[in-house]
Formats: sequence, structure tokens, C-alpha cells
Amino acid sequence: MNAWLVIGIILLIVGVVLFFVRRHQQSRAFSIKSARRVNVAELEKMAQAIAAEIGGGDWRDYVKLWGQIDAPQPLISELKQVPCVYYSFKVQREYEETIMTKDSEGNTSRRTERRSEVIASNQQSKPFYLQDDTGKVQIDPAEAAIETVQVLSKFRSDAPVSGMLRMGDFSLTLGDNARRTLGYRYTESVLPANRQILVVGEVSDRTGRLSISRPQARDKKYIISLKTDESLAASAARNAHCALIAMIVCLTLGTVLIVIGMIL
Repeated sequence: MNAWLVIGIILLIVGVVLFFVRRHQQSRAFSIKSARRVNVAELEKMAQAIAAEIGGGDWRDYVKLWGQIDAPQPLISELKQVPCVYYSFKVQREYEETIMTKDSEGNTSRRTERRSEVIASNQQSKPFYLQDDTGKVQIDPAEAAIETVQVLSKFRSDAPVSGMLRMGDFSLTLGDNARRTLGYRYTESVLPANRQILVVGEVSDRTGRLSISRPQARDKKYIISLKTDESLAASAARNAHCALIAMIVCLTLGTVLIVIGMIL
């Protein structure tokens, strides 16, 4: 298989991937725009009216609210020790490895490559309240697409004490490894407590009190963001447009290169 065909096939694969990226961004933009903008008092009033008419426990609605995180007992992130309602972290070992290769004539060459591997990772969230000027409602962040703030990105080249990595509440005993370790990279992102956020999700009274969680309908997104709904929808629409242009370019160029490769 010649280089034209290989590059053409790769571009076609990238084009297909961009098709799904565009569809995801379109769905995200539609979800943000279609969710009904409300405040907590409006939700409580509607829930009471529906409960009085048909009983409680079965009401659901797709909504978006803007307010402040209220978490009396927030999580504390493992590495940076930041108060939050969601965090995720990753620890990577960076090392050098010698690679042996042979060319078509059987000549052996040696080169050193820098590589990395994830040796530890974790994420955690907990329910919290969203507080606006009219009241507060419980938010269950499980399975939400959560926008976070990176609070740590640090590379340490110093040798671990007694063969153990430590940072914050995190610790890990290291095993023996023949490959040369250069150091360890720590990254952590959080959704900080006491921040203004947008929540786009499904409100319901099935637990006996109002709460917002992941929508049952697959085509509706569950989003927790630090941006306003206008900014978020505009960003998703812009990303979908860029993905469309890139998809057309990749599919067109990929097809042309495959044809050239078949001819040559």
C-alpha cells in the first residue's frame, strides 16, 4: 500500500470521527437552547400545582438554572486539598525507554524515547444545592458533563521517600521497574465550592423533594458549567461549525488521495 492510500484512508477516518464530534456538539447546543429557563421558586410552584392535581412523584421537566453552589460539607480534593463538589486527578510516571529497530537492510539502530503511563487516577462527586435569589434545589452531579478548573499541574523529578509517592491525601507504594524513571506528573481538576454555575438537567419530585439529575431521555444532555447558557450554546454551535468544515476538508482530500493512490 503506497503513501497516498495510507494518508487518504487516515483522512477518511478522521472525517468520520469529526462527523460524530459535530453531531455531539449540535446535540449539546440544542439541549441548552431547548431547556426551559427557570428559577427555584418557579420549580417549587409548578411542583406543588402538579402534586395537588395528580399527586407527587411523577413530575419531570427539562430545565436550566443559574445560581451558586451551596455545599455545607464539601469534598476536599486529594492532591491540592481544594474544597469542591467534584474532583478528578491523575498521576503519571514519565520515563525513558530504549527502542531497537531494524531497517530493510537488517541494520540495527537504537534510540531513546520519552514515554508516560498513568499509575493512579480517581474522581469523586457529591450532591449539593444550587442557590439562587428565590431558593435552593438539590443537584445530583452523577453522570453530568462537568466543566472543571485545573488546580494542579506539577512535575516532580525528586525521588520518592521510602519508595512511596505522597501528595495531599494521596499516597502510593511504588514497585520495582527496570525502565528509567524521570519523574512523576500530578494533575487535578475540580468544580470548586461556592462558584456560580449553570445546570442543565431534569428536575423531578420522585424522591419526595425537588432534585435535578441526568435526564432519562438519551437525546438530552446533563451539563454543569461555569459559563452562562448563552455562552455555552454559542460555543457548542461554533464547535459544530468548525467540525463540519474540518470534516468536509478531510473527506474530500482523503477521497482525492485514495484515487491518486489507486492510479499510481
